[in-house]
Amino acid sequence: MKIITRVIAAILFILFFFFALRNTQEVTLHFLLGYERTDPLVLILLAFFVAGAVLGVLAMTPTLFRHRREAARHKKAVALLHKQWEEQKAAEKQPPQPDSVVPPQHLI
Repeated sequence: MKIITRVIAAILFILFFFFALRNTQEVTLHFLLGYERTDPLVLILLAFFVAGAVLGVLAMTPTLFRHRREAARHKKAVALLHKQWEEQKAAEKQPPQPDSVVPPQHLI
């Protein structure tokens, strides 16, 4: 499986490398207030890809933290149930204790 993953990664790298070699023409981006920037097309595509990946991770962060809090809460609940179960098993192994010992009335 590891070999297949590496072969696929190598193929993708070669494809993206040749894509980058074929897209080196200059492209001008026009921003607000008349600001312009001229760069190779492949660099602009890479920059927007990285920006999209970063924004995707940032958008996913609150959900990730919520799931981690829920998982921690569930782990505590499972630990408490496991502890109660062990206490119950230990109590079942001990012989029953008498409720109370009442002295005979004629000895008093």
